[in-house]
Amino acid sequence: MSEKIYNVLFLCTGNSARSIMAEAILNREGGAKFKAFSAGSHPKGHIDPTVLNLLKKLNFPADTFRSKSWDEFARPGAPELDFVFTVCDNAAGEVCPVWPGQPMTAHWGVPDPAACNGTTVEKAALAADVMRMLNNRISIFSALPIRSLDRLSLQKRLDEIGKPHT
Repeated sequence: MSEKIYNVLFLCTGNSARSIMAEAILNREGGAKFKAFSAGSHPKGHIDPTVLNLLKKLNFPADTFRSKSWDEFARPGAPELDFVFTVCDNAAGEVCPVWPGQPMTAHWGVPDPAACNGTTVEKAALAADVMRMLNNRISIFSALPIRSLDRLSLQKRLDEIGKPHT
């Protein structure tokens, strides 16, 4: 019997930076266990140039990403989602569509590199820091024994991953 592949959707308002980064990380790090997607409530229609440069520098297939609406994942025929994570505070506060499959949800907010008004170096540094934060959270998530946890225990773990650590 083959292992279940979990569909994971990362949400952000613009789907141009954080959610794209999270999709890239999980698709690389999650192996055959996860299939990641990203979307936005108000997609910008392009990937932030600083984020795109970082993805290319880290050898992600940057040309495969696109900024898209979360509506694509609420339509008939869309992948049945197992998990939906918001990575920005705006998307966490919005009323989301009804997702097929009743996925588990959590908020994993991180700063927005696309909103940084600093120098090119400052933007690149913030993007790299956000990439590190997302990578840490996704590494913890992908190592969870999902099949052996009951829904309540799993939800608690998902929520804990998104809490800021001091």
